[in-house]
Parts: sequence; structure tokens; C-alpha cells
Amino acid sequence: LVSGLTMFMAGLGANFEFDLKKIIALSTLSQLGLMMSILSMGFYKLAFFHLLTHALFKALLFMCAGSIIHNMKNSQDIRMMGSLNMSMPLTCSCFNIANLALCGMPFLAGFYSKDLILEMVMLSYVNSFSFFLFFFSTGLTVCYSFRLVYYSMTGEFNSSSLHPLNDKSMTMLFSIFFLMIMAIIGGSMLSWLMFLNPSMICLPFNMKILTLIVCLLGGSMGYLLTNVKLFFINKGLYYYNLVYFAGSMWFMPVLSTVGVINYPLKLGLYSFKSFDQGWSEFFGGQMLYNQLKNYSLYLQEF
Repeated sequence: LVSGLTMFMAGLGANFEFDLKKIIALSTLSQLGLMMSILSMGFYKLAFFHLLTHALFKALLFMCAGSIIHNMKNSQDIRMMGSLNMSMPLTCSCFNIANLALCGMPFLAGFYSKDLILEMVMLSYVNSFSFFLFFFSTGLTVCYSFRLVYYSMTGEFNSSSLHPLNDKSMTMLFSIFFLMIMAIIGGSMLSWLMFLNPSMICLPFNMKILTLIVCLLGGSMGYLLTNVKLFFINKGLYYYNLVYFAGSMWFMPVLSTVGVINYPLKLGLYSFKSFDQGWSEFFGGQMLYNQLKNYSLYLQEF
């Protein structure tokens, strides 16, 4: 249950983020939740298989994101990007392939593990809530992947026109192309190596295409969320607290990183104002110093 909620919360948070690296990091957290979920169901070999295939296309995704951020002069805001495929076609092509593999596009690396995981979930005796978490999180994955591609590849370039965007780093391109090939054929190769005796999974037609339907709905939702008009954006300000609640993983930073950092700092500031700059200091050391100084000045007049 905890791993399923992690998968769901990370996917939901990624749909409200505009930081490129944070979106990919939340995507990694969501996939880790998927691995832990399937591991808790007893499919340890399947969890390891998804770990290996996920490493291939997620490494490609991080390298492409690093190249884009470097060309954007360390800007990570996807709202500042746009039409990157015109100036960085090779990197953006590999970036899109990695995103499709993450979504489980048929015959890419992520398809072999994700489709098998969801089919095993349908065959297993899981409750309705866990079943909902698995498939809704899959839809969220497609949603934020489509949103990421929409912001970075379409529309106008919104950053400074002085930024020279190019694909001229051969070291990066060599590594990216190698990972792109592995993201395409790595899933099938690993499935042949790890599952020597393939098992036939028989499901009804409506359950067999359920994964495809969820992916199509997730992509449609990603398009609708990004292609909204200014009127709906302004109306969305009324629900800012709800958006912040969903985007911050249900106030998790307040309980973890932000709380650990902010609360001790506020306590230190309060102690500084109460003791070092408070009444005890005023009537203590500071008052004694001022009285002695006044007495010495008074004695110097005689």
C-alpha cells in the first residue's frame, strides 16, 4: 500500500511541476514505487527486470535533460523552453524515444516490463484500491510525459534569444545514441535472457486493451491540461491551495525537508531575538556595560 501510494503521489506531483529535473526525479520515484509494489506481490524477477529496463531509458532521459539544461544556460523551467526540436533535433529525438519508452510504447524497452507487470496485477488477487492505484499511476505517467514534451517541443522559444542551442557535443551524442539503441532493443534482449520459458497470459479482450486505453486517456488528459486558455488558468487561481496540495505530494516537504530545515532556523531566530537581543541581555550585560561607560565618562569630567 505504501509503495502504491508513493507511485500515485509522485506521478500526481510531476503533473504540477515545471522544473525539468524535478519532473524526471519524481518519475523515477514513481517507478521505484512500481518496483516495490510488484516486489511486495512476490514477483521479484519481474521487479528486477523492470529495474534494468527502467535504468536504460531513464539514463537516456537524464542525459538528454542535462544536455538541454546546459544549452539553456542552466535554466530548468520547461515554460522557458519551446521548439527545441528545431535547434536540437538529435537530442530531442532521443528525448522523445525515452519518454515513449517510459510510457510503455509497444516494443520499446519499457513496454516489455510495464505491460507484463500490469497483466500480472490483473491476474493476481489484489483489491480494487490497489488495482486503481496501478492503472491510475500508469495514466499519470503518460500524462506528465506528454506535458513535458508539449512544453519543451512545441510553441515559441521563451528564453533569451542569445542562447546558442546546438547538438555539437560529440561526446554527449555518442553516449545518447548508445543509450537510445538500448532503450529500443534493450527490453526485448533482457526479456529473452531473463525469461527463458515465456508464460502465456490469457486475459479477456477488454482487460487486455485496458493498459492501452489508460495510456490514451493519460495522453489526452496531458494535452487538455497543457492546452488550456488564459481564462481557465485565472479560474484555477481560486483552487491554488488544492493545486499546491497535489503538487507538493500532499505537504510531504513540510514534514520532511522543509520542516527539518525551516523549523530549527525559526527556533534559532526566536532564541536569538529572545536571549541575545531580548530583555535579559538589555538588563544584563548590555546595561552593565552602558552604566560603567556612563560612570567612566562622568568621572573623566572631574
